[in-house]
Amino acid sequence: MTAATGTATAKPAGASARPGTFRLFANNRLAALGLAVLAAIVILALLAPVLPLDDPAVTDPANRLLPPGTAGHILGTDHLGRDILSRLFWGTRVSLAVGFSATLIAAFFGSLIGLVAGYVGGRTDSILMRSIDMLMAFPYILLALGIVAVLGPGLLNALYAIAVVNIPFFARNIRGVTRGLAHREFVDAARLSGKSHAGVLFTEVTPNVLPVIVITMSSTVGWMILETAGLSFLGLGVQPPQADLGSMLGEGRKLLFNAPFVSIIPGVTIFAIVMSINLVGDGIRDVLDPRLRSGALARPSARTRVDRREAPPMPSESSGTALDLVDLKTEFRVGSSVYRAVGGVSLDLKDKECLGLVGESGSGKSVTAMSVLGLVATPPGAIVGGRVMVDGEDLLEVSDEALRRLRGGRISMIFQDPLSTLHPLFTVGDQIAEAIRSHHPVGHAEAWKRAVDLLELVRIPNARQRAGSYPHELSGGMRQRVCIAMALANDSGIMIADEPTTALDVTVQAQVLRLLDDLRKEKGAAVLFITHDFGVVSEICDRVAVMYAGRIVELGTTEDVLSRPAHPYTRKLIDCVPILGDPERRLDAIDGLPPSVARLPPGCAFADRCPQVREDCRSGDIALTATGGRSVRCLYPLVETVE
Repeated sequence: MTAATGTATAKPAGASARPGTFRLFANNRLAALGLAVLAAIVILALLAPVLPLDDPAVTDPANRLLPPGTAGHILGTDHLGRDILSRLFWGTRVSLAVGFSATLIAAFFGSLIGLVAGYVGGRTDSILMRSIDMLMAFPYILLALGIVAVLGPGLLNALYAIAVVNIPFFARNIRGVTRGLAHREFVDAARLSGKSHAGVLFTEVTPNVLPVIVITMSSTVGWMILETAGLSFLGLGVQPPQADLGSMLGEGRKLLFNAPFVSIIPGVTIFAIVMSINLVGDGIRDVLDPRLRSGALARPSARTRVDRREAPPMPSESSGTALDLVDLKTEFRVGSSVYRAVGGVSLDLKDKECLGLVGESGSGKSVTAMSVLGLVATPPGAIVGGRVMVDGEDLLEVSDEALRRLRGGRISMIFQDPLSTLHPLFTVGDQIAEAIRSHHPVGHAEAWKRAVDLLELVRIPNARQRAGSYPHELSGGMRQRVCIAMALANDSGIMIADEPTTALDVTVQAQVLRLLDDLRKEKGAAVLFITHDFGVVSEICDRVAVMYAGRIVELGTTEDVLSRPAHPYTRKLIDCVPILGDPERRLDAIDGLPPSVARLPPGCAFADRCPQVREDCRSGDIALTATGGRSVRCLYPLVETVE
C-alpha cells in the first residue's frame, strides 16, 4: 500500500510526536496498575532491613496465633509466635530474589542455546534440540524435585533446579524465531560484508530476537516464583528458620481451619506478585509492538473508524455511477501530529469504465482506495469527512455486516503484492474457494470447481493442477493472476486494482494488463486502476485522475490528459516517461520532494516544485475547476479555461 505520509519536509520534531516508552506503557492501564503494585512490593521488600520490624526468626510461643490487628503485630503471629508482617517482608525479598535470578539464568542459557541452534542449523541444531527434548520429556516439577533430591534441600539448590527446568522453554522459543531470521536478506547482507558468524549472530540476529526474550522473561518470572514457592511448600526450598512465601504457605496449611490468616496472607501476596508481573509483561509487549510504537496506541480494528465532523448532503437521486466519492477525507493521527493523507477527494467511476488514479508514491492513492472499503488501519487512521456512494448507499454509514458482504462481493480489490496477500499455508484453490463460499451457500466441491474455472479464465495453464499449489510455488505473474481470479470470484461490479503490475517484469506486466482489460470488457466491471506509470494508464484507462498531496489536481479523459496536460504536475509526470522510438527525447525530473501531509503549505501544494509558480499560488484554497474539457486544480493551467 502506498503510504500517504510525507518525508521530504518533515522536521525532526515530527518523530517526537510518536508516543514515548512510558506513554505506551501507561496507555495500558492494567499494566500501569500491575507496575505500581509490583513496585510497591519490591520497594517494601528492599526496605525490610531498615524498617522497624521484629526479627522474623525469633519465636514467642506465649503469643502464638495472635489475629491480625493485634497491637505490635499488624498481621498477627504464626504458630511459633513469629511476627507475620516481618516474615512476609523478608520472605517476599527471598522469593523475588530467587524468582528473578532463576529467570535470568534460564533466559541466558536457554536463549544462547536457541540462538546457536537456530543460526547454525544442521547437526549442531539436531544435537542441541535433542538434548532439550530429553529435558522436556520429564514433567518439569518432577525434574525439579529430582535435581533437588540429588543436590539436597536448600534455597540455592532450589534456584538451580527451577532455572534448569525452564531452560528448554527459552531454547525452544528462541530457536524458532532465530530459524526464521537466519536466512533473511539483512542477515545475508551482513555475511557478504565480511562479518564473522559470531558477529552476525550477536549484532544482526540477537537484537531482533531480544523483544521475544524480554517478553518471555516477563511471562516466566511469575511462574518461577510459583515454582520456588512450590518447592518451599514441600520443604525442599528455604530451610528453617529462614522464610519465603512458599514455606510460609506450607506452614500455614495445618492451621487453615483454626487460623486461616497464617496461610491466606502469603497466598494473597503470591497472587499479587504473579498477577502484577503478568500485567507488566503485557505492558512490555505493548512497548515492543512496532504498530503501537508508530503512534497508534491500540491495535487496528477490523473497520476504519468514521469520525466525520461534517458530511456532504446525500444526493437526491442516484447519479448512475458505479462508485462516487464526494469530498472524501482520511487522516492519520500519530501522537500530536495529524497526517491528512486524503484531503477531500471527489471522483466518479462510471459503469464499465476504467479510471486511472495516478501520482507519486505518498500522494494518497492507496489510502483513497482503502478508505472505500474501510480497510485503513484504525488507529491511527480515521475517515473524517465525505461520502462513499455505491448503489445510492453511503458505505460510511452501513453496518459492519453489510460492509462485509460488499467486500469481495459487490466491490473487490487486487493488492500490489500478491505474495503477502495470499495466505502461505493454504493452496491457491482453497483460497479462491473460500472467497466464493464467503458470499454463496455452496459446498467445497462446487466452490473448488468454480476456483479452477476462474484460474482458467485468467489464463493459468494446467489450472486444475495449479489450484493445488501454494503461493510460493508460483511465479510472480501467476500469483498476480490468482489475485485477479479472487477479485472475479463473485462477479464484482467494481474492481479496485492497487498497482497490480508494479513488481512484475515488462513482459508479464503487459500480459496482466491485457488480461485485466479483456476481463473488464467481458464482465462489464468498473475498474479503479491505481498506478504511478502513465504508460500503464495509456494502455487500459478511459479516464485518468492525477493526485498530489492527498488531493486530485487534474481529471479528464486519458487522451486529453496525455496529449494536453493542464496541470504543471501532470506535465512533469508525463515528461518523466520514456517513449520508444524517440531516443533523442530528454527525460525530465521533478525538482524537490512532495510536502509532508502533516504540514501542507497554504495555497497550492505543488508550488515549491512548480516551474511557473506565482505569488498568489501560495495563498488561499485552490479549487478544482473545469478547464479544457476537464477539471484542474491550478490558477494558471497550461490550457485555456472553459467557462
